[in-house]
Amino acid sequence: MPAIARSFFIQSCLLVAVAAAGPVLANVDNAALPGPVQVPAGHAMKLWSVGKGEIRYACRERADQAGGYAWAFVAPMATLYDKDMKAIGKYYGGPTWEAADGSKVTGKQLAVAPGSAGSIPLQLVQAEPAMGQGAMTGVSYIQRLNTQGGVPPSAPCDASRAGAEQTVSYQADYVFYGAK
Repeated sequence: MPAIARSFFIQSCLLVAVAAAGPVLANVDNAALPGPVQVPAGHAMKLWSVGKGEIRYACRERADQAGGYAWAFVAPMATLYDKDMKAIGKYYGGPTWEAADGSKVTGKQLAVAPGSAGSIPLQLVQAEPAMGQGAMTGVSYIQRLNTQGGVPPSAPCDASRAGAEQTVSYQADYVFYGAK
């Protein structure tokens, strides 16, 4: 096989192998992210995961507009996966991230930045001290990145549908940081 053809064949095989491997764990380039969701200096990535699940919304009267209704966030529920798409934990209302080892962390949203069209925003959360010992021990910040979907339903929401609930699918990377 000529050298050029052999080189092309090897590169093609490598691309197929990389594509088949699924998500790849990589450090997040915080400098390339919108300022509000950048993790402060002095913290390093501790754990990366992909969250796949759904967000529940309810049709509710808007407090800021008499007689107006809108879809309101109720709660998320997602499974967290590692780079090999092995389940390593879950994410649910609180917000709470719970590892398969039983350790968990909650937090307070500090900032958001727009995600891609049709997707929930990127997010930066400051973590509370972890409960239990394990993967979540020492987590100081959590980022939600690479969001896909999760926005409120497009179905009508009015007085006749008040109280109705709908779920929408979403996916996001959850990146956990600890102090250096």
